[in-house]
Amino acid sequence: MQPRIPRPTVIAAIIVGMTALTLAGFLLPALWYEIVHRRDAGRVILALTGVAVVSALYARLLWQNLMRRTAPAHRFGLAAIAAVCWALPPLLGTGQGWGNALLVPAGLIAVALPLRQAVITTAAATVLTPVYGALLGLPPLAVLYEATGVPLGAFSGYVTVWFFHIVQELREARAELARSAVGEERLRFARDLHDVLGHSLQAVALRAEVAERFVENDDGRVRKELTEIQTMARDAVRDVREVVRGYRATSLRTELDGMSAVLRAAGIRCERPDVSPVLPAHVHEPLGWVAREAATNVLRHSSATWCEITVRAGAGRVHLEIVNDGAGRRAGDAGSGLAGLAERITAAGGRFDAGPGGDGTFRVAAAVPAKGAA
Repeated sequence: MQPRIPRPTVIAAIIVGMTALTLAGFLLPALWYEIVHRRDAGRVILALTGVAVVSALYARLLWQNLMRRTAPAHRFGLAAIAAVCWALPPLLGTGQGWGNALLVPAGLIAVALPLRQAVITTAAATVLTPVYGALLGLPPLAVLYEATGVPLGAFSGYVTVWFFHIVQELREARAELARSAVGEERLRFARDLHDVLGHSLQAVALRAEVAERFVENDDGRVRKELTEIQTMARDAVRDVREVVRGYRATSLRTELDGMSAVLRAAGIRCERPDVSPVLPAHVHEPLGWVAREAATNVLRHSSATWCEITVRAGAGRVHLEIVNDGAGRRAGDAGSGLAGLAERITAAGGRFDAGPGGDGTFRVAAAVPAKGAA
């Protein structure tokens, strides 16, 4: 079970809270000593004011930068924190932990400043902080601690904010991928629905026209056509349900048989092609969609008198070619389904071509690899 990732504001609040605890570890021991042991009102007020100003400014600057609300004025806030932290040790003494205040601004250097300025400022602070601590009388071990603490604090602040922004960008990228997946699925569904219903409704309309033509002369033919219309309508309903579920598997042999039958019923000469029973399973779906869309376009967009279908295998590919003589008498364009076919065949690693042949014919050709993708 994967843990639920909190909202960015919640993560930012947790980071600010943990940083506040870190600051408390630096400053509260010395403040506690002033309040409990020394009990000098002036010193206590000065210590409380300094710690409160530093904590409030630190938390605000960190929150603003976590939320990407950076501003040039933030460097003045960093300067104010540094001024207070460097003023407290000489005013209250370096004993009892006030020397730790010199390290507090380091965590914000790479947060409030641009990267190039942050590198320069960190290098300068790494030199000046231990020198200043030595001038205040800090012991050598504490001076060494100041010298190593400044770059470590700056790097820690930078990494904390960087990781937070990376998590935010990953969250946004995941949301964008989800939106893209939804969009791709909508396009796929629209394309499949066009391919399925375009062919089926055209076939139903054709059968209805045939039935109307024989309604007064041949009751048997009319009953036959009505039966075919019922069958086609049920098949269309089933196909739409399968498209919605995303499980529709098209058979090339079935599609070519249906295509030739529909075209012959429309008065277009079309022989049912021979399809090898040993064709690879993965070629049936993409080539079956080509046959379905080609039949729809012949019925809807041309006045062809014949259509020739060829299926062959060679050179490591399975080829399907459909040619009709309706290019010179086309009523309109080839329909939007050809673009969807090109996408399908390309996705299957094949080639697709469609267009007039120059002699009054229109040719649709597709080839897919005989070997499926690994």
